[in-house]
Amino acid sequence: MAKLGMTIDLKRCMGCHTCAIGCKMQNNVPMGMLWNRVLTEGGEEVDSAKGEFPNVHKSWMPVACQHCENAPCVKACPVGATYKDEKGRVLVNYDRCIGCRYCMASCPYNVRTFNWQKAVRQPDHNYGGADVPVRKVGVVEKCSMCKERTDEGLEPMCVKVCPAKARKFGDLDDPNSEVSKAIRERGGEQLLDHKGTKPQIYYLK
Repeated sequence: MAKLGMTIDLKRCMGCHTCAIGCKMQNNVPMGMLWNRVLTEGGEEVDSAKGEFPNVHKSWMPVACQHCENAPCVKACPVGATYKDEKGRVLVNYDRCIGCRYCMASCPYNVRTFNWQKAVRQPDHNYGGADVPVRKVGVVEKCSMCKERTDEGLEPMCVKVCPAKARKFGDLDDPNSEVSKAIRERGGEQLLDHKGTKPQIYYLK
């Protein structure tokens, strides 16, 4: 058994959005949707600065599914479409999803998207990994921690493509894994830890 997780080093993140685009390409995410977003502290606009001139600075917060150990979305799903697998990932069975969106309402991180209409892609064809399932209209989708890649022992695409090496991936149950060591040494923080969801994504500050 493993508990897969990730660390994101906010001191190394430079807001390039490569993680978001790499995720989009790997997972065949349609136009107008993102599984992986990079937020800025200064405002709603991309790359907004925080503060008032001349005292301004920029910082970024990459956000995707937190793959919570105590996942409220799993509890909220009435048909068991959202579930935790044996590796600790929170996943969606697209064939079972009935589109009720209870999982979206229960998630405090706002990291799921919903297929309201037929997917639009540019170019007009599926561009994801060959074994990534194509989602139908009327289902919820989100970060799967690149299940198809990580099942083969590969890193999630967001980790692989990050040019600043801000992301690390591994087994949180292994005290010798890179992620476990980073959390111990840097004091990794979890988003909204007061909610009791126990995210498996840790931010290093």
